[in-house]
Amino acid sequence: MKKIALVCKPAKQELEKLLPEFAAWLEKRGYEIVADPDAAKFAPKYPAVARTEIASHQPDLVIVMGGDGTLLAAARSVAKDKIPILAVNLGSLGFLTEVPVSELYATFEAVEQNKVTRETRSTLQCCVMRKGQCVEEYLALNDAVLTKGSIARMTEVDVSVDGQFVVNLKADGVIISTPTGSTAYSLAAGGPILEPSVEALIVTPVSPHSLTQRPLVVRDSAEISLTVLGAPDEVFLTVDGQVGMPVLEGDKIVCKKSAHQVQLLRLSKRTFFEVLRTKLKWGER
Repeated sequence: MKKIALVCKPAKQELEKLLPEFAAWLEKRGYEIVADPDAAKFAPKYPAVARTEIASHQPDLVIVMGGDGTLLAAARSVAKDKIPILAVNLGSLGFLTEVPVSELYATFEAVEQNKVTRETRSTLQCCVMRKGQCVEEYLALNDAVLTKGSIARMTEVDVSVDGQFVVNLKADGVIISTPTGSTAYSLAAGGPILEPSVEALIVTPVSPHSLTQRPLVVRDSAEISLTVLGAPDEVFLTVDGQVGMPVLEGDKIVCKKSAHQVQLLRLSKRTFFEVLRTKLKWGER
């Protein structure tokens, strides 16, 4: 490796000391450093690069310091270029950012020595179809969420899988989730937890009007379509809880597994189930 990109959670107090010291340590080891605007605030001597432009600078590794939200933003930016990510947890829950700050230097040395594993996570491609044309396209690591606006009225959505009608859903919204996103909003809405390696997608209704409308798991080769029939106020498509757009009545959201994967570097030997027990505070035997 020769170039490192640093991506940070904004206004995180512990980064004031941690990030400049770590960046200087990397520089002494011969690495060229670029930083996203939030990281550059803590280490202004390094070039500031917008997150969406990080991949064009061809870093060998992206180091994320923050929570899962910071990682999601970085992942969408570099997934298409297969740039690996090392995620350091400065957040509260951290299903994805598992490296503690205390192990940052040791973990990076393990990366240098090729003593880490590379875990691939599938992503979701979502296209907003309007009058037969794709007007906007998104990539998601966690999920795509179609939800109502500020008025407390239900939306009405037709859900189809591979062109086959599934259900006319009257609800606050609907979530299309990857296995990685199964522990995010989908879980809070009553969806199942999937191992990250499971080849599936989840359709989870949010507060459906009918109690019989339950989450649905389909194979990840399926194409899921959401057609907006009723839009009493604004209806929004939100991707990974961070980006999105308002959609109109008649719009169709087409979601399918993307060809791109996110590459996460892991040192920890903890299993997925150990992470669940720790993060969700499940009981130990």
